[in-house]
Amino acid sequence: MAEIPVLDADAVLAAVSPAEAIERTRLAFGRHAVGEWAMPPKVYLDSPPNGDFRAMPARGEGFALLKWVTSFPHNSERGLPVVTGALLLSDAGTGELRAIMDCASITSLRTGAAAAVSAQVLAAGGARSVGLIGCGINGAWAARCLAAAGYGPGVCADLHAEAAERLAAELAWGVGDRAEAAAQDVVVTVTPGAERVILVSDLRPGQHLAVLGADAQGKAEVELAALERCRLFCDEWEQAATGGELAAGVAARVVGRDQVTQLGEVILGRARGRRSKEEVTLFDSTGLAIQDLAIAVSVYEAWQRDEVHGQSVSL
Repeated sequence: MAEIPVLDADAVLAAVSPAEAIERTRLAFGRHAVGEWAMPPKVYLDSPPNGDFRAMPARGEGFALLKWVTSFPHNSERGLPVVTGALLLSDAGTGELRAIMDCASITSLRTGAAAAVSAQVLAAGGARSVGLIGCGINGAWAARCLAAAGYGPGVCADLHAEAAERLAAELAWGVGDRAEAAAQDVVVTVTPGAERVILVSDLRPGQHLAVLGADAQGKAEVELAALERCRLFCDEWEQAATGGELAAGVAARVVGRDQVTQLGEVILGRARGRRSKEEVTLFDSTGLAIQDLAIAVSVYEAWQRDEVHGQSVSL
């Protein structure tokens, strides 16, 4: 039997820097937009009242993967991770399993990288300051990726003051309240999506919003009136329209398909991004398996080069 490497969170984060995660995530959006990478719809398995499981497949670059990941929002109150699970990476030519990886770390990297890519593509020229609303694990990686892309300084806001203070100290940013964070050039929201944290009164000309927290039905971070004021972009329309930030607008019939542009189309030059310095752009990131694939392939290649190590198992 073949020896299969099992790569934990430490190995994943050692293998892929924020800068590489940004590059790989941008590549994934482009490859999917031209049809080179395949991604069936994400499957949700509810586990009420605690959370849900998600199965996310993708294929590209000679590999196929399945990510089995959780979202249990109240786990933090139990001292347990909100996101956990495993990622299986297989050879797309032979079907052979190549690696098993921690998926929470890959989720954090690609989530943060998506925020940075959206800012690179859509933010106004000269935009630098960052407002981060939600400084948990994924919020922290969004901040690190934005910093790696040259954005900052920033304002960290979180209901848990210690989380904001810890991240601000790491990046030499500041700590502020929700409204202060929402006033910056690039505003990133990474909350559980249980309440609106971006209000229409927060918006100012030229901002870019990357909203990452609403990743399932019923979640939202942006007031509907604010959503209507923004030029809208997303990672993948079908997923965003049914389980992302845009879903509330779609349900209220104030957001339609013709009003939303997928980020990959802008990256390829097929669609227009920001149209003016005054426009407020909003990117709805729901998290795609193609992004996971891009990061996972980089981790596997780093393991092949003996740059990171993991335990091996025979299956």
